[in-house]
Amino acid sequence: MARPQRSAAFSVKKGRGNTGERFRGRISSGLFVRIVAYIRPHKLEEVKTALVAEGVTGMTVTDARGTGTGGERSEWFRGKEHVISLPPRIKLEVIVPDALREQVIEAIVNSARTGREGDGKVFVLPELDVIRIRTGERGESAL
Repeated sequence: MARPQRSAAFSVKKGRGNTGERFRGRISSGLFVRIVAYIRPHKLEEVKTALVAEGVTGMTVTDARGTGTGGERSEWFRGKEHVISLPPRIKLEVIVPDALREQVIEAIVNSARTGREGDGKVFVLPELDVIRIRTGERGESAL
């Protein structure tokens, strides 16, 4: 899949205080999306690495428990069968310019996939604006 042309449209702080271009300077339509992914806990580092490779450095990670269409499952541990009705998951949230939506979704899906039932889900929601509380910056420079 071909990537869109890159353009130096904006820059903000990246990482831990290092100045640089965020999202490699790609343009957006001015709108943002919140991408929420529920993934297996052991895939978190791989997903984070894939997101950083796409230029995403800001993310929120929360422990979660839940099940989708798979329902309950059982596992054997130390000779006993244990029913797991709400297996542990990681909820990962990122907000990115709309122009990066597909690249970020692809990075999450490809790095979180094991091919087994229960790999997780990705939800995409619109965000109208972003405001940095400390400075009052709005839009892409506030990411």
